[in-house]
Amino acid sequence: MGTKEKLIERFKRQPKDFTFNELTRLFHVLGFEVSQKGKTSGSRIEFVNSEKELSYGAHKPHLDSAIKSYIMKQVLEFLTSNKLI
Repeated sequence: MGTKEKLIERFKRQPKDFTFNELTRLFHVLGFEVSQKGKTSGSRIEFVNSEKELSYGAHKPHLDSAIKSYIMKQVLEFLTSNKLI
């Protein structure tokens, strides 16, 4: 199993210690790029896949780099409903 598959399998298990950097890597291996909303965006970012015309908006966590469980569930739903994982 390669690095990409290991990252996807780890995400599917919905661990409580999944970090924002791992989430960014996950979206990257699925063909997404990070897009800032501009200078006034603050912690808001958007993962954009131009080829599939998909985007997912998110906030960078402030103090703790771990992604909250409800966000993990939302991302999992987004990725599975769009048949990306």
